[in-house]
Amino acid sequence: MVPFVIVISCLSLVFAVYLARQVLSKDTGTPKMREISDAIKEGAEAFMSRQNRTIIILSAVLAVLIFVLYAYVRTPSKADSVPPMETAFWTTLSFVLGAACSLIAGYVGMWVSIRANIRTASAVRSSLNEALQIAMRGGAVSGLFVVAMSLLGVGGLYALLEALGHDPRKIPFTIVGYGFGASFVALFAQLGGGIYTKAADVGADLVGKVEAGIPEDDPRNPAVIADLVGDNVGDCAGRGADLFESTAAENIGAMILGVGLYPYFGLKGILFPLVARALGLVASIVGIMAVKCKEDGDAMAALNKGYYITSALAIVGFFFTSKYLLAVDVAKYPEAASAWFYFFLCGVVGIAMAQAFVYITQYYTEYRYRPVREIAEASKTGPATNIIAGIAVGLECTAIPVLVISVAIITSYYLGLNSGVKHAGLFGTAVATMGMLGTAAYILAMDTFGPITDNAGGIVEMSGQPEEVRHKTDRLDAVGNTTKALTKGYAIGSAALAAFLLFSAYLDEVAHYGHPLEVVNIAKPEVFVGGLLGAMLVFLFSSFAIRAVGKAAYYVINEVRRQFRENPGILLGTVKPDYRRCVDIVTVGALKEMVVPGLLAVTMPVAVGLVFKMFGIGAEVVAAFLMVGTITGILMATFFNNSGGAWDNAKKYIESGQFEGGGKGSEPHKAAVVGDTLGDPFKDTAGPSLHVLIKLLATITLVLAPLFV
Repeated sequence: MVPFVIVISCLSLVFAVYLARQVLSKDTGTPKMREISDAIKEGAEAFMSRQNRTIIILSAVLAVLIFVLYAYVRTPSKADSVPPMETAFWTTLSFVLGAACSLIAGYVGMWVSIRANIRTASAVRSSLNEALQIAMRGGAVSGLFVVAMSLLGVGGLYALLEALGHDPRKIPFTIVGYGFGASFVALFAQLGGGIYTKAADVGADLVGKVEAGIPEDDPRNPAVIADLVGDNVGDCAGRGADLFESTAAENIGAMILGVGLYPYFGLKGILFPLVARALGLVASIVGIMAVKCKEDGDAMAALNKGYYITSALAIVGFFFTSKYLLAVDVAKYPEAASAWFYFFLCGVVGIAMAQAFVYITQYYTEYRYRPVREIAEASKTGPATNIIAGIAVGLECTAIPVLVISVAIITSYYLGLNSGVKHAGLFGTAVATMGMLGTAAYILAMDTFGPITDNAGGIVEMSGQPEEVRHKTDRLDAVGNTTKALTKGYAIGSAALAAFLLFSAYLDEVAHYGHPLEVVNIAKPEVFVGGLLGAMLVFLFSSFAIRAVGKAAYYVINEVRRQFRENPGILLGTVKPDYRRCVDIVTVGALKEMVVPGLLAVTMPVAVGLVFKMFGIGAEVVAAFLMVGTITGILMATFFNNSGGAWDNAKKYIESGQFEGGGKGSEPHKAAVVGDTLGDPFKDTAGPSLHVLIKLLATITLVLAPLFV
């Protein structure tokens, strides 16, 4: 089965390369368009180079610390058959590989996106469908690379350890560092990219649109190139690392739970997550290739059609995978003869949950529906009422996702519990998580579609293309805003299921070291305090992330104002602004500001566990910290993501001219720009970083669980 997973992963990477070559073969437009695209490319690659150097240094320090903790500090359990030094080596190696693969996957996605943007801009001049397909297939390179490399890493490590004679039942515990490495990189990539993109966006909007009264993506704005660069480093590289971490950590967590059911399924139960995810890759490829629309068609409907095809094929794949890998020996376990079908239904629950999150996010962020229109209507009376309406929408939108998550967890748990396999409730939730992430490659393709079309619109605007061309890119850009929002919703949903799954794996790991936790008793003062600290971390982390955007934006705003003041020819269009200066300012600011919140997220769970270990209750306090932190993080991330997305599309709705009394430069539009500016750090910095934080907390506590016992 492992060779099958590795072959599918490699073939998916080959297909991603084929798509990349196909996209790169397209026309690159006029010399002016290439000049703008080259500036975006140069800025994005410079930022990624600096950011990756910072992440590599931090990862190297943490790798050394992990090795020391496992080799010299951790007390081995009686069940351990592997010497501490060997455990330390493999845990550290898996951490390094997880971090390296995450960096590569994120970078490849961004590398293609900054080259697909100009191809999309050029194609849209003649064909909306061709532009749609270029943007989607450019995004698919990122989606396929992320999921395939995640599978390749976990499957390859498993195959290597099995070949070296390790007990297959203990391998998942040995490679948990892979998920931690991916989580660590994802947090810093999402933070750094999120701070960059929103600092540049806020700086460009406040001085350009609000103060100077010039359009969005106007070439006279010195921060416009930095803004376009930010779309790539935040939504491509950052989100790529995020979903890479999701797939890696959830695979390993589900494999750990599969170990507990070894008497029923043997190795098949442990390897089930990898095989199911491999078939999800195949389903995503078919869905990606099915995307197309007519010249006057609905681009969002075309993307939804591809998603429905992907989901349907993922269900078929789950059916056969469950029937083949989760069938028990009926003679030995007659009561579990239909267990495989129960687990198949768990997978369907996960896929249905993903669909539900797509609809919920579309409802709260598309201007066809009540929430966005409500914010637009509030803009008629100024920025204050716009902000009040946006916050109200953000708070409201936490309700339905929580109900969906609750139904999915309880349904999949009881399906597993009633399958006839003893103690399989948690494994049922693990299978539901596999179902939700079965379409991850397609979802990430839709996410990367957003920055590609956003950049294409900027290139069209700055190169002076006709109004009808800009109208087409506006249509694609609006769809891209929605796809970015629904990807964040999807990521939150998967983070919720994954955190519950990894929390269960943490309890298994603690039990493995002789400290079983049947309950987490918050009536104990220490345990209650642990939960309180988990909730506090979410708020403090959010504060640092949003403040970081404000600090970096401050420098950008001052720089844009300086250029306008010292060189009046810029606003007259007779002098070219200094784009490079703004790019450099945002790069330095983002990388500087990402360190503190990132280190807070990594060190706090470790500090809590080690401090309360002195009271003999470290493992249980960390469990409360993780549980309450996860719940708080899910709610806050949902609030940030959907309120920010609603503010953004309310502005676009007013700009479109469909809103009575609207249009660019109108009073409602000016109010909406202020709301959109407030929502920027919500939806692209704090929100995405929070759902990475949730999974980082789960993986770091899982990896370091032996230290807290």
